[in-house]
Amino acid sequence: MIAWARYPYQGQVVLVTGAGTGIGRAIARAFLEQDATVAVLGRTAETLREAVSGFGPERVHVCVADMTDPDELAAAITSIGSVFGRLDVVIANAGASGPSRIDTFDDAGWERVRSVNLDAVIRLARLTTPMLRDSKGTFLAISSIAGLRGDWNQFAYNATKAGLNVFIQSLALDLGGEGIRVNAIAPGFTVSRLTQERLDDPEFAERLMDRIALDRVGFPEDIARAALYLASPDAGYITGVILPVDGGTSASSGTPRPARSYR
Repeated sequence: MIAWARYPYQGQVVLVTGAGTGIGRAIARAFLEQDATVAVLGRTAETLREAVSGFGPERVHVCVADMTDPDELAAAITSIGSVFGRLDVVIANAGASGPSRIDTFDDAGWERVRSVNLDAVIRLARLTTPMLRDSKGTFLAISSIAGLRGDWNQFAYNATKAGLNVFIQSLALDLGGEGIRVNAIAPGFTVSRLTQERLDDPEFAERLMDRIALDRVGFPEDIARAALYLASPDAGYITGVILPVDGGTSASSGTPRPARSYR
């Protein structure tokens, strides 16, 4: 089990985008373990099917779609409504990243990052709000602490995540009166297929550890546990929040920690 706590998700329908690997996969499995019905959305059928393996077919729905394609995304959301007749929780997890420097980054690169990290999430919210309105549901985005402050050589990613954070706050204001809660989780550096290469660099790993209060990197399951809580009735009075799940990384002002001999 990913979480030790038990939540009342039986009978609820949850959509997780970017669910084939990493954080999205962990979130999908965490909700399935809590007896939810889960629709997984992504571009590769094989990884999506693997992500929900071991759970009954009546409780899973695989949607193969590109988040940046309006027609494919709309068809996927329509299929969820047709199959289950309701939608209670939306987890907007799909994202894109990559290095960016102002003197070499081109319009195509900006379009790629923005279209996934921001445009697609806005489109997803527009498509799912009618069903969330009926269920008094929850919209939860997976953002990043990169949307709270700057990073070296990451201005495009950081800008899109910052835009996502403010979108979530504004949407929470607009939809709160209709009973829809809107929040975001901001992970710190999290182990994944895409980040493992950097973690395998001893110099980078050592420097990274000096930024994390809990002395370890995050795992997808850490983010999944936070998602279970924020979408649950226990968080019923929480909306418009950008919750860092980063081991204390964003608690620092950036001053280096004391030498280990002084700790």
